Amino acid sequence: MKFFLSFVGVLVAILLFIRFVPSAPINPVLPVEQGQEEVNGHNAEVPKGSGEEPAEEEGEEGHSSTSVAPVAPGQTYGAAISPDGALPMTALSTALGSRDSAQVKLVGKASAVCQAKGCWMTLPTADGKQMRVRFKDYAFFVPKDLSGHNVVVSGWAHRTTTSVADQQHYLRDAGKPEKEIAAITQPKQEVSFMADGVRVVN
Repeated sequence: MKFFLSFVGVLVAILLFIRFVPSAPINPVLPVEQGQEEVNGHNAEVPKGSGEEPAEEEGEEGHSSTSVAPVAPGQTYGAAISPDGALPMTALSTALGSRDSAQVKLVGKASAVCQAKGCWMTLPTADGKQMRVRFKDYAFFVPKDLSGHNVVVSGWAHRTTTSVADQQHYLRDAGKPEKEIAAITQPKQEVSFMADGVRVVN
C-alpha cells in the first residue's frame, strides 16, 4: 500500500510538471550565422514572406515604390540620355512613317503625369492628341510635378489600341472626374511610347 501511494505521488508530480512547466519548442527557428543565407529558419526551400505590400500596385504593372529625384535641368530618369539628335514631337509622324514602331529620340513638353506614382506621362503630338509615355519594365518613375517641363525621351514609338479599361485607368491616375471616366466607351487607336530614359531639358 505504501508503495502504491508513493507511485501515485510520483505520477501526480510528473503530470503537474508536464502541465505547468513550458517545454522547449520542438523545431526552433535558429539564428542565422554571419555569412549564412537566411531561409525561413530550418533551411527550407520555402519563399520567405516579407509582409510588405506587393511591388507597386502589383496590378498597375508591378511598379515599385522608389524615390524620384526632383525636377531640374539635366536630371535624368532611367537610362542616361543626351538631348543630341532629339526630334521635335512634330516630326513623330514622319519618323514613324507607315511602320508599326520605330526607335526614336523625341523632345516635347510634358502635359500630364500620373499622380499616383509618376509611372507615365503624356506629350502632345502635332495633331493635338496626347502620346502616352510609359517606362520600360517600370524600372523608373518621373516626378509628379514634371508637367509643363520640356523633356527628351528615348525609346520606341509604336501604334497601339488602348482598351476602354486602360483608358479609364489612366484617367483615374490623372485625377479626372468620374463623369469623364464613364464617358469612355470605345477602344482608341493611338501612338504610345516606351521610354528607356527621360531627361529634363528645362
